[in-house]
Amino acid sequence: MISPDYVRTMATYNRWQNGSLYDAASTLSDDERKQARGAFFGSIHATLNHILWGDQIWMSRFTGAAAPAISEMAESTRIYAQWEDLSAARTAFDETITSWAAEIDQKWLDGDLTWTSVANNRTFSKPMWQLVTHMFNHQTHHRGQVHAMLTAAGARPDDTDIPFMPARSNHD
Repeated sequence: MISPDYVRTMATYNRWQNGSLYDAASTLSDDERKQARGAFFGSIHATLNHILWGDQIWMSRFTGAAAPAISEMAESTRIYAQWEDLSAARTAFDETITSWAAEIDQKWLDGDLTWTSVANNRTFSKPMWQLVTHMFNHQTHHRGQVHAMLTAAGARPDDTDIPFMPARSNHD
């Protein structure tokens, strides 16, 4: 079971890490960001698009907000073709997540959610706390891939360890 404080901590961590990765990725050319690098979603740009899409899908389920226009996971890597658009959308959505996390209470986390997965077209019902944990886990998993690709490309994102997260990050 997780708590509202956990959700707020992870939302802050998400914003910090995304700021770090996007800052590091901004030091590369567009071609370098879009270069196939052997990761599951191919490139830095495509993987960052997929992470944002996943966040948008889960937040639409959690809040009832509109889902992203692209509903197929296979298309999730192509939401934003331009780096500036992807970067601006990520920054704005991190604020959406942080604001949402500030309002979470234990009663909501203790509830259940029933949804139909776009990945396999099946309906599931799971505890809300488990799905929130999954959303943050999904981000962390794919950001790890991006971190490795950035490092291999010569960019230098911040450390990823939660204990080293600034009390108030440079990306706030």
